[in-house]
Amino acid sequence: MGNNDREIKESTKKVAEKTYDVSDYDRNDELSKGMAITHEQVSDGYVEGTIDGKIDKTNEDDGLISHEGKDIPRKGHK
Repeated sequence: MGNNDREIKESTKKVAEKTYDVSDYDRNDELSKGMAITHEQVSDGYVEGTIDGKIDKTNEDDGLISHEGKDIPRKGHK
């Protein structure tokens, strides 16, 4: 195996073994920046739900009444 192949293998292994860490937001290396951006995108998608999502109707104890709640405001989006 050539030196370049070895470097590629090590680089690939480093990426494959990487998991998100909150400190990724403060790091400057490309892998950590990518992990922080991906984490932000996943968090946004999880919180917002689907594009056609609605705010659930709940009672005063936050118990679900219905999934047929009001539309999520989409100011500035068409």
